[in-house]
Amino acid sequence: MKYKPYSLHNFRQIPQIKFLSEEQKFEIEVVGTVLPFKTDNYVVDELIDWTSFEDDPFFILNFPQKDMLDEASYNKIASLLKNNSPSKVVQEEVKKIRLKLNPNPAGQESNVPEFEGEKLTGIQHKYREIMLFFPTQGQTCHAYCTFCFRWPQFALNDFKFAMKEADTMVRYLKANPQITDVLFTGGDPAIMKTRFFEEYFNALIDADLPNLKNIRIGTKSLAYWPYRYTTDEDADDLLRLFEKVKKSGINIAMMAHFNHPGELKTEAVQEAIRRLIAAGVQIRSQSPLLRNINDSADIWAENWQEQVRQGIVPYYMFVARDTGAQDYFAVTLNRAWQIYRKAFSKVSGICRTVKGPSMSCSPGKVNVVGISEIKGEKVFVLNFLQGRDPNWVGKPFFAKYDPNAIWIDDLEPAFGENEFFYEDSYYELQA
Repeated sequence: MKYKPYSLHNFRQIPQIKFLSEEQKFEIEVVGTVLPFKTDNYVVDELIDWTSFEDDPFFILNFPQKDMLDEASYNKIASLLKNNSPSKVVQEEVKKIRLKLNPNPAGQESNVPEFEGEKLTGIQHKYREIMLFFPTQGQTCHAYCTFCFRWPQFALNDFKFAMKEADTMVRYLKANPQITDVLFTGGDPAIMKTRFFEEYFNALIDADLPNLKNIRIGTKSLAYWPYRYTTDEDADDLLRLFEKVKKSGINIAMMAHFNHPGELKTEAVQEAIRRLIAAGVQIRSQSPLLRNINDSADIWAENWQEQVRQGIVPYYMFVARDTGAQDYFAVTLNRAWQIYRKAFSKVSGICRTVKGPSMSCSPGKVNVVGISEIKGEKVFVLNFLQGRDPNWVGKPFFAKYDPNAIWIDDLEPAFGENEFFYEDSYYELQA
């Protein structure tokens, strides 16, 4: 199959769009003017059930929905479009709305290191052992998720991370021997041609870095364009490159985003998974817990079981980040934990490698361990899975139980404490 993208400019050319009313098409145009919109022919032809598209998880995951904007913002853009307002006027209003949607969640800009007298805008280094690298050629995706926390990469140039200098990456790794893992991220690195992967990966292999143990690739491509690993013109070259990395002594892991078990059921994705595993790639899966998509213990249990059946390691259940269309996708922390716990109880031990529900917030990855009553007070039991300070990891701490809380910012310390244990050192690190 040849890749064909659809965006705001040509989505009306999708044959199945005939199932939508004119009002529904206009709603897509309004919300898609604010939040990035892109899908492709694989998603349209092989994932979405167009006979019941309004409730279909893959339709919602790709096509902007009216309620993804607050009413005032939606009405403002709708009015401007209906009145054929000048593009400059529309974009000025769009930018105001985007800036209200927290385009820099978890303080990502504070993760950008300074090195050799300059800010490395294509690198993030938040956790001691892990460096994120944003290759310039990988800063788009085969299709965009409507929940994406990196939506500003595609919508706001002021918030874009990208770098193309492989030698700068290598020098930074040599200067920081505590780094064991390099995570290629985006956007989606798998959108890149193999020749760009070769440039980056060969530089890492040739550098002979004793500290580098793992190369990771954060990608949605298995779910949205599995042909990247089967029939794309350079698919075989990419798999040979993965084999080369593995033979060099560096482990290669794909951090695959699977939001729903339906993404694992096509022949194309199953063939791609088989080929990657045969090439020595370790595949791990992660997804946020999303209202309207997968907020069901049965869905999560099925997802983990099917992943394990195909050789994938369940890795993370995330809490929807506090950005973009969070209000549309968020579930309460209480419900997130209940779903995780129930799903966890439905599967065998081989599926229980998954960690969650986890909030990737500014201090680190905070896990909701459970809900308990201590000294007569109902509390959330929390724990750092990762922290800006590694000394925070593994230390349980407690927050007052709040049935409406959806993010760490909604929580207060339990037992009359004024702040959580990590806050003083966190503010010192920020300073």
